[in-house]
Amino acid sequence: MEKQEVLSAYGIEDGIISDRPYGTGHINDTFVIEYMHGEGSRKKILLQKMNHKVFKRPEAVMENIQNVTAYIREQAIKRGGDPRRETLNIILTENGKPYCRDLTGGYWRAYDFIEGATAYDRVEDPECFYQSAIVFGNFQRLLSEYPVENLNETIADFHNTAKRLEMLKKVVAEDPCGRASGVQEEIDFAIEREKEAHVLTEMAERGELPVRVTHNDTKLNNVMIDDTTGKGLCVVDLDTVMPGLSVYDFGDSIRFGASTAAEDEQDLSKVSCDMILFEIYTRGYLEGCAGKLTKKEIEMMPMGAKLMTFECGIRFLIDYLQGDVYFKIHRENHNLERCRTQFRLVADMENKWEIMNRIVKKYAK
Repeated sequence: MEKQEVLSAYGIEDGIISDRPYGTGHINDTFVIEYMHGEGSRKKILLQKMNHKVFKRPEAVMENIQNVTAYIREQAIKRGGDPRRETLNIILTENGKPYCRDLTGGYWRAYDFIEGATAYDRVEDPECFYQSAIVFGNFQRLLSEYPVENLNETIADFHNTAKRLEMLKKVVAEDPCGRASGVQEEIDFAIEREKEAHVLTEMAERGELPVRVTHNDTKLNNVMIDDTTGKGLCVVDLDTVMPGLSVYDFGDSIRFGASTAAEDEQDLSKVSCDMILFEIYTRGYLEGCAGKLTKKEIEMMPMGAKLMTFECGIRFLIDYLQGDVYFKIHRENHNLERCRTQFRLVADMENKWEIMNRIVKKYAK
């Protein structure tokens, strides 16, 4: 009944052909709806129920998405591109809003479904990872002139590794679920790297790293790849678009895509950072950015990879200690397993630190 009520807000009263869950996201509930549209034609939309516990200011989230996608769409039109496939396209409700609310207070939004394209959960082909790098780099290039001060900060200190570590200390001290004693090794791993946790935020405070429009969730599965050409099309899942640091965006892609194992791999011997994939992504990302990054930003890309991975491990550990309230879990200790893979990846990056820096220098211009 809830979904029917929402679809009615978009003028879809009947003619539903199919309604299925879509994607593997941890936060929102996503569905693909296919229905009869007009005279005998079919249409697909992506319908999402936003996680109001995570995104406490849904209106601000949608304002950011609406403004950024309009900006990218305008650029696509000017250069003769395809605005239907080069950015997300929000579907407005019948009363002209970019979202609607159901009777329980839930927030929903809808996008045109991008046909003939796929978002991959794993790097099945190095070329796919390279294409994703170009797309995320291009995202930086396209928005390099966008007035970042006009964006809402929808989650305060979202990528602030130092504050995430402070939060971990607080949660450990409170130990709300009595789980801290069983994860002392992971807690120690985090505390031992406290000094490095401050590196990027302190550089930003000193003005050494510019604050830009950033995606803040640059996983491979947030890029659409054309099924026919194999070329990257656009960035999706724009909920966390807000002011941030480009090195964190680079780092999250490496964390997710250059790992030799799944984010929740239980056999830690399988977890490492693949230097071939690291190099492929570095090359593509800098190509996509097309000279829009500063010399210091490029220099700090390896640190972005390490700290983004470290930060995610901290976040998974915090969620485990708090009773799994943020990320969706599918089995007992799921967030703890996620934490352990991230920390193992951090340790492997430390062992390969010189290699990572040499690769970045190779492609810096």
